[in-house]
Amino acid sequence: MTDSTTTAGPAPSGPARLHVPIHLRWGDLDALGHVNNTSMLKLLEEARLRAFWRGDDDGQALPTAVFDMSVLESGGERATLIARQEIEYLRPVPYSQRPLDVRLWIGAMGGSSADICFEVFSPAGQPEPVLYARATAVVVLVDTASGRPIRWSETERHAWAPYIGDPIEYRRRAAGR
Repeated sequence: MTDSTTTAGPAPSGPARLHVPIHLRWGDLDALGHVNNTSMLKLLEEARLRAFWRGDDDGQALPTAVFDMSVLESGGERATLIARQEIEYLRPVPYSQRPLDVRLWIGAMGGSSADICFEVFSPAGQPEPVLYARATAVVVLVDTASGRPIRWSETERHAWAPYIGDPIEYRRRAAGR
């Protein structure tokens, strides 16, 4: 689920991307027959959880999976919060029984925050991959007792270092519009 190149879309400048297959559910569709914009946030969340959290089962975790389940459950000493999210929709996402190919990397790494970048592509293995959306989620690590940001550990930084690349450059509206 990782590689060192991206086969479609904007050229990557980071050395590696995580590839996380994410299945669509029929309930993700809206009346127009494509994935609803609010469902996209849930799909990105699922990809982020699979990329950075080790499951409680014996499945093979990604090399970036540094958090155990205590970060997700109440009572843990640390938690991750979303400080900001941005999505640029490029094409409607049609329903497919094959999983979307969600590609992730870290666009910026701060003391207690990280910009998680996403590109949502059509299912892997298609001769012409289609880039449906690009997104960024700013994740902040906090101490659950105080609610204040805390620094990423050296273990986390080391695991994520191969996946640090340039942030997404979004298209902007013309000035004055």
